[in-house]
Amino acid sequence: MRSSNPVFSRRGFSRDNGTAGFNGQQPQAGGPAVGTANPYATGNPYAEGATNPYATNPYAPQDTQQAAPQQARGNVMTIDDVVSRTAMTLGTVVLTATLAWFLLPVDPANLGKSYGIAIGAALVALVLALVQSFKRKASPALILGYAAFEGVFLGVISAAVSTYIADGVVIQAVLGTMAVFAGVLIAYKLGWIRVNRRFYGFVMAAAMGFMLLMVANLLFSVFAGGDGLGFRSGGLGIVFGVVGVILGACFLALDFKQVEDGVTYGAPREEAWLAAFGLTMTLVWIYLEMLRLLSILQGDD
Repeated sequence: MRSSNPVFSRRGFSRDNGTAGFNGQQPQAGGPAVGTANPYATGNPYAEGATNPYATNPYAPQDTQQAAPQQARGNVMTIDDVVSRTAMTLGTVVLTATLAWFLLPVDPANLGKSYGIAIGAALVALVLALVQSFKRKASPALILGYAAFEGVFLGVISAAVSTYIADGVVIQAVLGTMAVFAGVLIAYKLGWIRVNRRFYGFVMAAAMGFMLLMVANLLFSVFAGGDGLGFRSGGLGIVFGVVGVILGACFLALDFKQVEDGVTYGAPREEAWLAAFGLTMTLVWIYLEMLRLLSILQGDD
């Protein structure tokens, strides 16, 4: 069970007792049954014929593997767990972003200092994200630390964009991010988005191409000056901004499928932190792409 989200791409949720479904209940009729084929159990995230990946927990002592079903249900991830952890993680991002907005001014006299702090915070957030991504278990301290430093970066960047490019664009980007999240969630729950092998392959290929182009644009801007290949301004900037938002929406659909399967197959409760981590990273991606897109649109007016 894997996703294109960097948090989930190295491995799926760890395994736990396979007795729980949504909110700790047995999977309903028509949904995946315990011990039945699970397309996310193998290295191919959409291969057929694999068994339930949560039938055992490799991290639990052997004598706990035979725990009573009722006890097992009390230690599995539920939708409520994911919602609460995600709220905590996003709340940390919003809190530190707000503090950075007010405590790190972006006026001409302090802009360089604030930018330096923002870049440092972004690098620390990146390191914490990488460390968590390669850990076998979720670490709430690492995840909340990532959220705190990411919030500092977002706060300074948002304040600078609002001050020098387009006043009010931050609120529009936040509302746009919320709209994308709600729209993808509704479309996913109604079955309008089907996360299957073809969808996964398309998103992975598109994301790889998008990132390669952005890296090439960055290298050209560093060595040749200006806006590089022009992917972040003008007409091309608008096109790539829209593509970036669409890719973020696709990541959300993959994350929803990841969380849904984790809950259905009985992932351990601690894995809710990984779900919150992945969703937060995806929402940050969408917000930054939305902010960039709206800045270009309003900057050209």
